[in-house]
Amino acid sequence: MLDHTDKQILKELKLNSRISMKELGQKIHMTGQATANRVSKLEEEGIIKQYTVQLDEIKTGYPVHTFINIYTKEFDHRPYLSFIAAQSPHVIANYKISGEGCYMLECRFASNEDLDHFLVALNRFVNYKLSIVINQSI
Repeated sequence: MLDHTDKQILKELKLNSRISMKELGQKIHMTGQATANRVSKLEEEGIIKQYTVQLDEIKTGYPVHTFINIYTKEFDHRPYLSFIAAQSPHVIANYKISGEGCYMLECRFASNEDLDHFLVALNRFVNYKLSIVINQSI
């Protein structure tokens, strides 16, 4: 069970995972060493799985951000999953979901033309509904 301090630590690390333990400690009113011990415990317990980098996808050349609701045509999803595994430059995440559709695919593309090529290939395996991100808040 996470206490208030653990929740504060996680909140701050989500904002900046490169923060020093001293600075993090100042933000949550603990010493740097006590904070480092708390973070180590959160890592050991598997609550913190990894540290990542958030990229500016537009500056990296992938401005077209999409969510694609996937509707499988067959009971065997392996051909679709193999196709998706081979699309690593574009696929951010492939979520198996309940509700409308079978999967929710999050992708990035350099252009609408790249997106179109991807969708034509994707349609060999599944039907889909496309949503393009206009703006992101928060």
